[in-house]
Amino acid sequence: MPLREGPIPFDLAVARGRRIRELPSTERPRERLQLRGAAGLTAAELIGLLWGSGSAGRSAVDLAADAIARFDGLSGLARASTPELDGIPGIGAARAAQLQAAFELGRRLLADWPAGRWSIRSPRDVADRLVLQMGRLEREELRVVILNTKNTMLRIVTAYQGNASASLVRVGELFRDAVRLDAAGVILVHNHPSGDPTPSPDDLHLTAEALAAGRLLDIDVLDHLVIGHDAYVSLRDRGVAFDRLGPHPPAAA
Repeated sequence: MPLREGPIPFDLAVARGRRIRELPSTERPRERLQLRGAAGLTAAELIGLLWGSGSAGRSAVDLAADAIARFDGLSGLARASTPELDGIPGIGAARAAQLQAAFELGRRLLADWPAGRWSIRSPRDVADRLVLQMGRLEREELRVVILNTKNTMLRIVTAYQGNASASLVRVGELFRDAVRLDAAGVILVHNHPSGDPTPSPDDLHLTAEALAAGRLLDIDVLDHLVIGHDAYVSLRDRGVAFDRLGPHPPAAA
């Protein structure tokens, strides 16, 4: 078999476990980023750039490719827990933390797009922004989306972290910021760490108490969304009597 002349292709170099600095300059992820832009790099190369260095004779791109394969793709890797990432040989706690921070920034950017205030016409408008943020949280959070009279979002506040049941949540806390902002309405959003967004009896009880308190404060509770893994349920769609939010198609779980 004739000897290969010229630079070793990137994929072959990775297969041989070469360090990034041993690759030809045109095949290193940083140089490829400058030439092609971030969109021209593979997911493994992007993660390799984030980590900066490899471990135990393997490049950062090698480790990233292993991690992506371990979790059946980038979306699976984004859902991996800290112990799962830390358990992959060569990654460790520091690289796991860097990777989770990068994924969280991506989720927040997507959830905040478009920038600035946004109008809410249906539960999906809320879910599209918060499912990515809340769907994979390891503990329960209750957030309040605060709206003006035109159903424009004024602020999103985290009202509770832990077990968001009616017996533990102080209902008055749900409206504290809404009162300060002279808000017209709120939408409650909380997650089920189990991944199943089916509303529990506690969810229904909390909703009833919030509706009653909102009427006393003249602040409409427009909906209560329960978020699971990549899915959500709108209690308004389930027949709970909410106010003001206009007609919309049923939420898709």
